[in-house]
Amino acid sequence: MTATRSESQPRFAPGTFTPAPGQGGLGRMLLAHARLETAMTLRHGEQILLTLLIPIALLIGLSVLDILPMHDLGSTTKVDWVTPRILALAVMSSAFTGQAIALGFDRRYGVLKRLSATALPRWLLVAGRVLAALVVVALQVVVLGVVAALLGWSPSGIGLLYAVLLLVAGTLSFGALGVLLGGSLRAEAVLALANIVWFVLLLAGGILLAPASLPGVAGDLVALLPSGALAEGLRTALVDGVLGWQPMVVLLAWAAAAAALATRTTRLT
Repeated sequence: MTATRSESQPRFAPGTFTPAPGQGGLGRMLLAHARLETAMTLRHGEQILLTLLIPIALLIGLSVLDILPMHDLGSTTKVDWVTPRILALAVMSSAFTGQAIALGFDRRYGVLKRLSATALPRWLLVAGRVLAALVVVALQVVVLGVVAALLGWSPSGIGLLYAVLLLVAGTLSFGALGVLLGGSLRAEAVLALANIVWFVLLLAGGILLAPASLPGVAGDLVALLPSGALAEGLRTALVDGVLGWQPMVVLLAWAAAAAALATRTTRLT
């Protein structure tokens, strides 16, 4: 009796279905983690309100209505003056406030603790969040730019390139501050403090009110805040077509200081 083919010759080569455990490629893990963080941000209703709806409402309202004193407006139209500041607000909303709150509650519910038990290195957990923040900021800029263009926004061509550099630096700065806040306090404290800081910086941090309109030394101090530096840097770039080095240095200094401190204070739980 002759042996059948399945008995004499295996259908698949030995080892075809043998498990091969091991760490995946860092690039693939980073992209997968960033894609997950981006999707979670865009699916969250409160995040959409904070990152898109409020900035759009402020952009339209401040461009159409006479609400704020604009002492440095000059020959610039209101929408050209307002748009850079709303872009700075959008970066602060997503990279700082949204990041801090999400990180705080991820720690509370043990998400970071479980992720740290996987093959993902800790630095990649942070890098994935930063990359996701950059993606969200890019989407914000596109949406806000379209709305501003419909309102008559006409930015400087070369200034758009400078604005990209400032937006990246601003995202890194506010992102590091968000990790610093969200990684060190309880979730409830992070929620309250992040929103308070957002309102304070919006009203008195150089976004709605230009540092030049503030009295005395207050204007100089506000220009050294990341909110004031980003808003003024974007205004100079998009209106005058000039890259201000002081705002860039201020943003990078805040990013480096906050990142260094966050590495010492951030806890997984």
